[in-house]
Amino acid sequence: MTIAHLAHARPLPQASSARLKQALHQGLSAYCARRLTPGCGALPTPVELERDREWQLRETAFVEVERANVADRAAQAPSDPARFVRWFEALAESGPGQNDALFPWLAEHATLEEVRWFLAQEVAGEAGFDDLVALTQVKMPASAKLELARNYWDEMGQGTATAMHGPMLERLATELTLHGTTPVVWEALALGNLLSAFAINRPYAFHSVGALGVVELTAPWRAAHVNTALRRLGIQGNARAYFALHATLDVKHSQAWNREVLPLAVREDPRRARAMAEGALMRLAAGERCFRRYRAALLPDRAA
Repeated sequence: MTIAHLAHARPLPQASSARLKQALHQGLSAYCARRLTPGCGALPTPVELERDREWQLRETAFVEVERANVADRAAQAPSDPARFVRWFEALAESGPGQNDALFPWLAEHATLEEVRWFLAQEVAGEAGFDDLVALTQVKMPASAKLELARNYWDEMGQGTATAMHGPMLERLATELTLHGTTPVVWEALALGNLLSAFAINRPYAFHSVGALGVVELTAPWRAAHVNTALRRLGIQGNARAYFALHATLDVKHSQAWNREVLPLAVREDPRRARAMAEGALMRLAAGERCFRRYRAALLPDRAA
């Protein structure tokens, strides 16, 4: 299916205005939620099936436009396993959105209300790393599946409910009253929609591997700055545990990912290098777009 075919969906996805992008990503977010909500056998009506078919076309059009935007850089990724890992690891410094000035500013200067606004966007765009990992690992090669399983077990708090990462983030959201108090910008929704599309749709499975791997690679620096901001503002350790943990644990996850998943996947099929490169770059570009929008709201003089 080509972008030209996808364009026959009703004209929401490629709209350029912020208002229409907001509508697109609110709709895609609701579409993802419908697909992932556990049910008890109630089947969609023909009208609902047609509605979701249109949203599926819009989702694919969105992903393919994002993919085209990184195509030239992704084509430079080596297909040799060792060289690919080195290329991938370099994204921590050279990838889109890295070392953004937003995060040192949050750590050192942001008020509690400014941090609350930022976190409301981040929580809204959080697609649930545990679920993304679980969806991505389906039918993966054994080497990748095992590392994804270890990662998932950490997300699950290694079997302890209070240590599960999702509830940790929810505790922070509750402590700071984040839900429903701040309008969510479309860029934050688009980030979550992109990761969900990768994990749910099997043609993008190795894009998901690349995207999740680059999250593990790049998150610790950002998480450390957010944790510093929360500590400076007097948020107690239990509430900020999510960011304190990810400032350190994701370093180990990234090392294991780059050792156990990436090189073996490329060795088994060199075409996977391009897919994983695209997924990583698309995830970073979506994050960069968020940071630019956040700076426009919080730091207008540094919005460029």
